[in-house]
Amino acid sequence: MIFTDYRNALRWAMVILSFAIVSLILWKTYEFFQYFKDEERTKMEQFSFAQIDLIQSEETNVNLNLTLKILSGNKTTPMLIVNEDGSLDDYNNIDETKISDSLYIKSLILKFEQENRPIPIEVGGKVISKIYYGNSPLLNKLKYYPLALLLIIFLFSAFIFFFYKSNKNATQNKLWSGMAKETAHQIGTPLSSLIGWTEILKSENLNPDYIIEIEKDIDRLQTITERFSKIGSVPTLEMVDIINETINSYDYLKSRSSKLVDFEIIIPEGDIPVNLNKQLYSWVIENLVKNAIDAMKGRGKLIVEISQLEDNVKVSVTDTGKGIPKKLFKKIFDPGFTTKKRGWGLGLSLTKRIIEDFHGGTIKVLQSEIGKGTTIQIALKRAYNG
Repeated sequence: MIFTDYRNALRWAMVILSFAIVSLILWKTYEFFQYFKDEERTKMEQFSFAQIDLIQSEETNVNLNLTLKILSGNKTTPMLIVNEDGSLDDYNNIDETKISDSLYIKSLILKFEQENRPIPIEVGGKVISKIYYGNSPLLNKLKYYPLALLLIIFLFSAFIFFFYKSNKNATQNKLWSGMAKETAHQIGTPLSSLIGWTEILKSENLNPDYIIEIEKDIDRLQTITERFSKIGSVPTLEMVDIINETINSYDYLKSRSSKLVDFEIIIPEGDIPVNLNKQLYSWVIENLVKNAIDAMKGRGKLIVEISQLEDNVKVSVTDTGKGIPKKLFKKIFDPGFTTKKRGWGLGLSLTKRIIEDFHGGTIKVLQSEIGKGTTIQIALKRAYNG
C-alpha cells in the first residue's frame, strides 16, 4: 500500500514537473518573440526617421550616407509606404509580380495593420505618409515554434503512453495465460479421477442413460481444460464442417438450459468447411448463447443461424432479450466491460479475440433494439481443399 501511494505520488510529481517545464518553455518562447518584435519595431522607426531625413534633404545639402545605409539595410521585413491619399509611394521585400495589383496591396495593408501598428512619417508637423510593415520570415517561424513544440511533446507523450499501455497489457496477458494454464492443470487431476469413477459405475449395472450424461459432462470438462491450456499460445486450426461443430455446441447447451428458452437452429444443406480450432470455436458459441440467455433472464426465444455468402460463412445468435444501446455496440467487446452485477466482463472480449486474432474473422452486433432483442454475428472465411 505504501509502495502504491509512493508510485502514484511520483507519477503526479512527474506530470506537474512536465507541465511546469512546458509552461516555462512556452513563456520563454513568447518573451523571445516579443523581444524580436520590439527589435523590428525599433528598426522600422529608424527607417521612418531616415525617410524623413531623405525628404528634408531635398531642401538642404547634407551628407546622406548614414540615411541611405539605413534605408537599404532592410533585407527581410516586408513593408509598404503609403501616401495620405492612399497611393503607394514605396515598398520593400514585396513580390514584384504582384505590386501592380491594387487588391493585393489593399489586403497586404490590412494584414500588416493587424500585425503591427503603422508608423507615421511626419514632415513639418504634418503626416505625409505611413509605413505599414509585417512580420519578418524569422518572426513568422518563431510564432509557430510553440505549436511545433506542443506537437512534439504530444507525440512523445503519446508514444510513452502507448508503450506503457502495451507493456502493461503484455504483463496482464502473461498473468492471465499463467492463471489459465494453472487452472487447466488443477482441473486435470479431479477430471482423471472422474473418468476412473465412471468406469467403476459402468460395472455397477446403473441406468446407461445416466452414464452417458456423465460422460458428456466429462467430455465437456476435457474441452474446457483444453481451452484454458491453449490461452497464451497460437491454436492449431483444422478444416472441419462448421455446421457440425455448431450443432454439437448447440445441442449440448440446449439440453442443459432452461426449458423456458425456446431454442431454434437454422442451417443450410450440405457441409461448409472452415479452418477452425474446435475447442475455441465451441467456447465462442457457448459464450454467445449464454449471454443471450442472460439477456432474456432465462425466458424467451434463441435462434442460431448459419448462412453462406460467396466465400464468407456467417453464424448469427439472436435473442429476444433486453437489447443493447447503439453506443455500446463496440464497447461490449472491451475487456472488463459488463452490465451484470456479478461478472468479469471477459466472455465477449475472449470471443472477439478467438474470432479475430486466431481465426481471422470478424464479430459484431448486427442489430439490436431495446426491449426486443439482439443479433450478434460472426463472419469467417470458407476453406477450400488444396
